[in-house]
Amino acid sequence: MATLSSSSSDGNSAKLQNAGDVKPTVYKILFAIGLVHLLNDSIQSVIPAIFPILKDEMGLNYTQIGWVQFAINVTASIMQPVVGLYSDRKPSPYMLPLGMFSTLIGMLLLAYAHTYWVVLLAVCFVGLGSAAFHPEGSRVSHMAAGGRKGLAQSIFQVGGNAGQSLAPVMTKWIFIPLGLFGAIWFTGVAGIAILVLLFIAKWYKVTLHTAAAKAKTVTRKAMNPQRRKQVMFALCVLVFLVFIRSWYGAAMTGYFAFFMQDRYGITIDRAQDFIFLYLAAGAVGTFFGGPLSDRFGRRNLIFFSMLGSAPFALLLPHVSLGWAYVLLALIGFINLSSFSVTVVYAQMLFPGKLGTISGLITGLAFGLGGIGSVVLGNLCDVIGTTRVMEMCAFLPLVGIFTFLLPTDRKLESWSEEAA
Repeated sequence: MATLSSSSSDGNSAKLQNAGDVKPTVYKILFAIGLVHLLNDSIQSVIPAIFPILKDEMGLNYTQIGWVQFAINVTASIMQPVVGLYSDRKPSPYMLPLGMFSTLIGMLLLAYAHTYWVVLLAVCFVGLGSAAFHPEGSRVSHMAAGGRKGLAQSIFQVGGNAGQSLAPVMTKWIFIPLGLFGAIWFTGVAGIAILVLLFIAKWYKVTLHTAAAKAKTVTRKAMNPQRRKQVMFALCVLVFLVFIRSWYGAAMTGYFAFFMQDRYGITIDRAQDFIFLYLAAGAVGTFFGGPLSDRFGRRNLIFFSMLGSAPFALLLPHVSLGWAYVLLALIGFINLSSFSVTVVYAQMLFPGKLGTISGLITGLAFGLGGIGSVVLGNLCDVIGTTRVMEMCAFLPLVGIFTFLLPTDRKLESWSEEAA
């Protein structure tokens, strides 16, 4: 990953990039892949949505719930960079519908799960489907972007965040009335996604052949050792920031509803409204994050998304229910505004490695959130949800380390050196 060579694998990715840069933006594909991202992540969001059901129907404690989240997150996070690395060498259009078929199987198993171990198996199938979708979906977004890479990544990522925001709604309207069997409805959602992905895969295949026929041989310089160290350090800092953002997200989506129940005495049903507000605001923030980063800089946007949300995060565990609505909307919008920006920033660090880097950043974010769920679940059992949420409120302050990242201007100069 650290060396940019003239190998055929890097050449293929470079050809696709160069071919895409001179083409118009293909909006029908962008919106189609964004729609599937919404469907995929809404299915994926079934897992946190069923936490209250698992707690009541199966009598699970917070630690066991954390392991359910860990199972899906780690399955997806481990496989996403692997899928990305493979697709950088050999782009695979029909991996998209095949991955969604794995998700369909997972939902079918979940609907009929009567034991804890079957639940774990089901979420692993969903995790594998997510791992297959995200790197190739990000590549499709890049290929269809033309010259509007930031906008394309925002459209793609906002679909996913919008899908995630549906988790509280699903808990309230599907899983509380129907229990785990409510997951059967999402086999139909997966079926719709498969049909759309077959259309996308056909375009993807044709575009690959067209790009291969038109592209000329591209020679890329080897990265000098000093620059390699700088790039790797920047990647480590970026991964660390993603790690912190993911842990905060895991606290909010996995345990904040329980905190609301313990702190204010409200029902889990009503607590879902607060989680929905946070995630919906995050989806809006993700959409505007791309254009805002184009205007104010990617590094500045990453910095703002962390430290800008910190004051509100620190206040949140101590305010009334009315103020909680306001603060959750602000935190969601600000904190998740850098979701797509971190992916684009990482792709600029390693041009020509679209699948690998997309899988690493999005997959790692998902996986680290899973580890966070296990740790936070253990802490909730030991010290209670209120204390855990008060501790997590300090996490956005770690955004101060964004200053260790290279500026946008420096990053662009590095990309020009590598080309």
